[in-house]
Amino acid sequence: MSPSPEYPEPHLAPPSIPSAIVVMGVSGSGKTTIARALAERLGHDFMDADDLHPPANRARLAAGTALTDADRAPWLDSVARAISSRVAGGGRIVVACSALKRVYRDRLRRAAEHMVFVHLDLDRDTLMQRIHRRRGHFMPQSLLDDQLATLQPPAADERAVIVRPLGPVADTVEQVISNLRRIA
Repeated sequence: MSPSPEYPEPHLAPPSIPSAIVVMGVSGSGKTTIARALAERLGHDFMDADDLHPPANRARLAAGTALTDADRAPWLDSVARAISSRVAGGGRIVVACSALKRVYRDRLRRAAEHMVFVHLDLDRDTLMQRIHRRRGHFMPQSLLDDQLATLQPPAADERAVIVRPLGPVADTVEQVISNLRRIA
């Protein structure tokens, strides 16, 4: 793993940090950025679940059509298999994945014991500003309201932490790690 300006050297995760962490939230919440930085900081592998979307899902989203549960099911199964494979081999992974509904998280949770979700929680205006600024992403701004309506924040009985990623990425990552240690 190569050093980055934010983290000069990677740090290995303490044993209390879970081997499977899913950074979740709606489009524009910073899932990929935070998950990648968290993985680097902990010495975990990183995976962006969007990379596993089949072409049909990407085309639907790019056309402004929201995915149905039936559209998401095979994708979530692919994500779960990738997590399971990594963890079963002794690896540790941080995944960026929307995981908007509890049933989606339950589907992913079967992949790794003690999986923890990190919900990046932001208000609609901030999300809209972020989506407007990014370029080249297949998820259009027009689907944000659908995602917000679909979102079921983690319930009290789920292994999850909630953070508001408003400051520098490094600060958000440290906040996530601090919260992960509390629930481990």
